[in-house]
Amino acid sequence: METTEHPTEGDPLKRGEHGAETGTAQTATELKKKSCKDGLHFSKGTHWRTAVFFLSLFICLIIVFAFSFILPCPVRPQYLITWNRTFSEAATYDFLAIEHASDDKVMDVMFVLKNTEVTQNKSCADAGLPSPCVFVLAVDGTDGETLWESRLEPEFHWAQCGLNVGKGRTWDCLLSHSDKLTAMDKHTGHVVWQQLHPTGLHSSVPVLSVPDLDGDKVSDVALVASDSTQTQLVLLSGKTGLQIGSTVVLDSTQTASHLLHCTAEGSHYVLLQKDTGLYGLALWRIAAKAKAGMEAGLKKDKTWEKNASATSGLVPIYESEAVSRVLRKEEADDSSNLLVVTNKEVALVDGQKLQLLWRFNTTSVLSEPSFGHFNKDEILDIVVEEDIGNYTKKVIILDGKSGGVLWEVNLLASPNSPRPTSIHTTNYFSVFMFWGMMPSEFNSTIPLAGDRRSYMLLPLYSKVLLESTNVMDHIVTFKATLMERGRHAAYILLTGPVTEGAEGTVVLSKRKLKQDVPDSKVLRIGTGGTSESNEDIKETFNRLRFSEW
Repeated sequence: METTEHPTEGDPLKRGEHGAETGTAQTATELKKKSCKDGLHFSKGTHWRTAVFFLSLFICLIIVFAFSFILPCPVRPQYLITWNRTFSEAATYDFLAIEHASDDKVMDVMFVLKNTEVTQNKSCADAGLPSPCVFVLAVDGTDGETLWESRLEPEFHWAQCGLNVGKGRTWDCLLSHSDKLTAMDKHTGHVVWQQLHPTGLHSSVPVLSVPDLDGDKVSDVALVASDSTQTQLVLLSGKTGLQIGSTVVLDSTQTASHLLHCTAEGSHYVLLQKDTGLYGLALWRIAAKAKAGMEAGLKKDKTWEKNASATSGLVPIYESEAVSRVLRKEEADDSSNLLVVTNKEVALVDGQKLQLLWRFNTTSVLSEPSFGHFNKDEILDIVVEEDIGNYTKKVIILDGKSGGVLWEVNLLASPNSPRPTSIHTTNYFSVFMFWGMMPSEFNSTIPLAGDRRSYMLLPLYSKVLLESTNVMDHIVTFKATLMERGRHAAYILLTGPVTEGAEGTVVLSKRKLKQDVPDSKVLRIGTGGTSESNEDIKETFNRLRFSEW
């Protein structure tokens, strides 16, 4: 019998169908085998790509974690809001430098004491010096701790820091003491060089940082001295402190002070304040007199030199009665105009074209003017303290562009009041700070040294002053500044005996500017001021953010 499983010749059609089915089954089997092989290859490729991905991710994580420990994120220095350093039986002087002496981002404080010892095991006798001797100290701006101290031979005459702008120079501060000049590194307090002071030359600050004149690739310095008969200048090597060439007589008369000015063409001029006005003398002329040929690398300014005297070489900048002060008014565009203060006027002169920009008449200027932004025109305005008699002064803010009066107030001229100052904010104006006493709060006829207040003015509230009574001691010197770039506005006070150099208790203190706000008294002056409450005004002061010029 035939079965369906085994077809015979009797059923050819069925046999063909079966053959076809058999062929189809074989083909499917082959395809299945091929598909399995292809699937195996695909699976293996996917696994390899996954393994490579996770391996790369693992390596990246290892690198991130490794560098997070090797190069940690910078940590902002933690500073004290206020600190004090007290030195008993010590003397101090009118010198205070705010510099970067440590590696953190907070400014540090440098000052001078005369004492037997400041810290244990570091006395004058240990250094082979007479006692008491001169101590130069640098303290940390964050907490007031001593960074370094250096002992020098007494007596102290003057000091100037901030001289590190010169090319190749490894020191920053120059001190005059005893009969010596000492160049010192502000970061370590180490003496770089020490030389005898030039004979017969009783120089004074400021020290002038001048270009390299002796060809040793280090910027040099110039000292200016004046007596009743003449004004002299001596050039010193910035590398060794040795005198370069001979002493140069700048003028046959006495000069009150001096300043180094650089013109737009890169020519340097020494500005001399004389009893007939302000004059400039080219550095190339001075260098040629000190040593022939030394002026070769110095530039000449055609605009200035066409006005120079044929005999003396002096360039008249502002001819008037005795010039008491000249200040460089640095602007955002670095125009460096010159602010000239005489007995009866304050004038602004173009520092490049030597043209008078404006003039403001005064009776008598009490202190050195300062600069700040009262309005938002990005031009520095000027704060002037004018003596108006009867122990009274007028604090005036002049527009830097026109010389017009922007703001003024009358205060009692209390003795021992520091000069006005200001700190710039991120809102394009400054916080102004000045000292005195409101007449309405004063009962005596003559103000005493203790009758002194500090005042803060925010141009946003031009009819409001914040009054503080935080300092009653004798102020030797005072500075307000930013201790850290863009933040931490504070002021540094150095108090001590009334007579400079006399022994007594010396206190160096730092106080955050905003710390005075909560305890300050809000004074409303004039009419038409803000209607905001005292608390709202104080809160505005507390929200201020500070910045560089």
